[in-house]
Amino acid sequence: MTATEEERTSVSSGLFLRLTAMMLLEFVVFGSWFATFGLILATHGLAGTIGHAYSLAAVAAIVSPMFLGSLGDRFVQSQKGLGAAHLAGGATMLLLPAAVAHRGGGLTLTLIFVYMLFFQPTLGLTNHIAFRHLGTHQRLFPYIRVFGTLGWFIAGQAVGWMGLSASPRLFFVTAGVSLAFGLYAFTLPRTQPPAKGVRFQIGDVVGAKAFTLFRHRNFAVLMVCALFTAVALGVYNTYASPFLGALGVHDVASVLSLGQASEVAFIVTIPWVLRYIGIKWALFSGMVMWSVRLALFIVAAGTHDWVAILAIALQGICNDFFLVLAAMYIGTVAPVRLSAQAQGMLILITSGIGQFIGAELSGRLYDATVAKHPASDLGQWTALWILPVVSGLVAAVIWAAFFRHGRSAEVVRYHDDASAELVVGG
Repeated sequence: MTATEEERTSVSSGLFLRLTAMMLLEFVVFGSWFATFGLILATHGLAGTIGHAYSLAAVAAIVSPMFLGSLGDRFVQSQKGLGAAHLAGGATMLLLPAAVAHRGGGLTLTLIFVYMLFFQPTLGLTNHIAFRHLGTHQRLFPYIRVFGTLGWFIAGQAVGWMGLSASPRLFFVTAGVSLAFGLYAFTLPRTQPPAKGVRFQIGDVVGAKAFTLFRHRNFAVLMVCALFTAVALGVYNTYASPFLGALGVHDVASVLSLGQASEVAFIVTIPWVLRYIGIKWALFSGMVMWSVRLALFIVAAGTHDWVAILAIALQGICNDFFLVLAAMYIGTVAPVRLSAQAQGMLILITSGIGQFIGAELSGRLYDATVAKHPASDLGQWTALWILPVVSGLVAAVIWAAFFRHGRSAEVVRYHDDASAELVVGG
């Protein structure tokens, strides 16, 4: 079956179920530990490593996805790359409980870096597999992606129910799920390398051809705004759980998972939003709400923890109307042969560079303010949360001013030669 014929086929219920199971398990793995990792470190005498740990996770996102994406485009079937990465990651995760329990800061940082080298590319691979097999039915993606959000919610609720929000034993749970998912991934539909047979060049190791997409105004604006928004995301991911702990919130994992419940509620509205609001203003709302959300954290430090819970509940707009829509936009406009690298580029910017900046800057602010004062002095958190508020607003202003797109659908043209340029209209 040719690629064109494959794209014209309808999406069977069996394929849909397999893709939703893939997305669910991907985010059960991620959500089981990432949300409360900072709380675990703070509880076990490693608070000073929180910023560094999330920074290293971001460095892994910079180094790993583009490398695996460029190789995967030619040599590795995507489902096999996904399975191998989760098997290796699960094995690495088994070593973390002992490292944290013995307060081995250096070993903990090393292990989390190695784990994230394996895990980070899988975020782009799951998107690529889904988009490739959906073919022309790209608008079904939100209904598949929502199961990823549901997976994170289930993981958070399970961790809270087991009382593992601040326990290193949590990593054993993550390892088990990761190993199981690694085996399942090999059963997913065969996803051939999109650039199989194309001559390999050294620039492909770093995904150099994906950088050609920056010649197109809208793609470049999207990546710049993704960078600023990811700074806010990086600060939130790094210090949301320690902040809730300082507020006296019990069962932090379960409370944080309310954000995923919000994502489930909002993600199903994406087709309606795209039809009546359009891609530009839907993405704009996601950027603005990141600033609103973290401004509420500042308010929460001076009032009650219910304001922080309200901020967590805004996650549906923040993530669905930014990260999910950005992935959908790229899936629509990127040439097929660069699809994996283009999705990897989004992961590079959001989970890599942007979150690295957010984690590093917030880590320094934390050390200069919160770490030097009693936990009860919640006002010291204000300086830390101002950073992501400003970053989100900068992204929104740039987006509103420079992204050119109406409510009509994107127009994509592909050249038949190897350069494969795209043109976006509307």
